[in-house]
Amino acid sequence: MTQTQIEQNHANNLKGRDFIELDDFTPDEIQYLIDLAIEIKHKQKSGEVYQPLKGKTIGLIFEKSSTRTRVSFEVGAFQLGAHALFLSKNDIQLGRGEIISDTAQVLSRYLDGMMIRTFGHENVIDLARYATVPVINGLSDLAHPCQVLADYQTVYEHKGKLKGLKLAYIGDGNNMAHSLMIGGAKLGVHVSVATPEGYEPDASVVKECLEIARETGSQIVVTRSPQEAVKDADVIYTDVWASMGFEEEQKIREAAFKDYQVDEQLVQGAKSDYLFMHCLPAHRGEEVSEGVIDGSNSVIFDQAENRLHAQKALMAALMG
Repeated sequence: MTQTQIEQNHANNLKGRDFIELDDFTPDEIQYLIDLAIEIKHKQKSGEVYQPLKGKTIGLIFEKSSTRTRVSFEVGAFQLGAHALFLSKNDIQLGRGEIISDTAQVLSRYLDGMMIRTFGHENVIDLARYATVPVINGLSDLAHPCQVLADYQTVYEHKGKLKGLKLAYIGDGNNMAHSLMIGGAKLGVHVSVATPEGYEPDASVVKECLEIARETGSQIVVTRSPQEAVKDADVIYTDVWASMGFEEEQKIREAAFKDYQVDEQLVQGAKSDYLFMHCLPAHRGEEVSEGVIDGSNSVIFDQAENRLHAQKALMAALMG
């Protein structure tokens, strides 16, 4: 089978599917999406018009507000020739108690695809279960696969490979940690997660990642020690200590995470050409020092830009 035939096979396999978490996709399918995102990015940069979704519509359901998710999906849909509808929980009947199954079935009659950014992961599962068009998980409390697809695209662009690299994640064992581990396990990236006691990643997610890693040769480590995690790392990643929905725990978390700031001393344990990454928004002086996030190793704005290109690849592949 030629490379073109392989790519066409992946394209055929992706059409019409949901994007709930990266564990639903093979390593080759994830790499195909990354390659497609880079190809679409090059088209955009060169001024080439690429509109495989001309005349189609996608509904963007937001129970959680967002800068990057909303703008990248709306702009991305427009650039692909589609029309995006912003649907806050107050704009549709979900905000007044309509069950998700009814919303999913009604919206499927109008739309060619949906994205939902929500709190409970079951909301994403239920929307996808009852919808008859592709559903994309824009974020849930359990997973953030759109961000991680853009993240690994960014690493691939800077490092020229993914398999065998080491990514250290320092901070809360939240949805970002989960999706980074799953994506890393799928792609052969070694992922070390350092969290304080009581803030570890979900045990079932860790177990799943270890099972995937046995097939791909990835190494998944969860530790208390930031120093152990960053040792010889190619990538250092962190997130805010109190994610949206946990703001009332800010002071408690500041005390729990005080030894988990990514600063100039900690990053000395990584490789000299390490990449610093953050999904944003960032709190300088808390989870990361200004010197690190604004330093020469930081690629945070490349990450943010790649949300646009990675999500365009997703929409094109699933809805095209």
